[in-house]
Amino acid sequence: MVRIVAVCGSRREGSHTLKSLGIVLDAAAEAGAETEMLDLGDVDLPLYHPDEDEQGDSERLTRLVREADGLVIGSPVYHGSYSSTWRNFHDYCSKDEFENTAVGLLATAGGGSYGATLEHMRSTVRGVHGRVVPEQVGVRGAYNVYDGEELTDEDVRRRLVSLAESVVEEAERLQGKRKRAASAGD
Repeated sequence: MVRIVAVCGSRREGSHTLKSLGIVLDAAAEAGAETEMLDLGDVDLPLYHPDEDEQGDSERLTRLVREADGLVIGSPVYHGSYSSTWRNFHDYCSKDEFENTAVGLLATAGGGSYGATLEHMRSTVRGVHGRVVPEQVGVRGAYNVYDGEELTDEDVRRRLVSLAESVVEEAERLQGKRKRAASAGD
């Protein structure tokens, strides 16, 4: 069984990113994965400082990512890119956390533009050797596709479920490679 962790880069109460990641995790669980949500709005993670080894919850959080077979990273769109919350956490991570890990990307926009956000996320994840799946989800007008906690747009739901299935499939494919790399390090 593969382990999939969703990382939410939003701090907003009632976050559409968090709700969307919840749907992805539910679908990943249905596909047979063990799942966990990492809500960066609920952790102690000081601004990254390269001269300090461990700060706040950083050791526990990076271990969670390192031990995952797959990740789904979600961020709201801020000024045409990802959130500072996601960026700060990502600065704590290196190839040790992302090597041979399947990664799915999700961006939620209040308006209609999310392309640059997904591209920025993809580029930085590839920079630490994450295996970004080709499928990604951008949600335009996120305020309009949710009614309270309920997702009302079936096309968005279909894409979120498909993203989960792609990440689980790639994580299963990479699982043997991850095990061989871990045993080579022993």
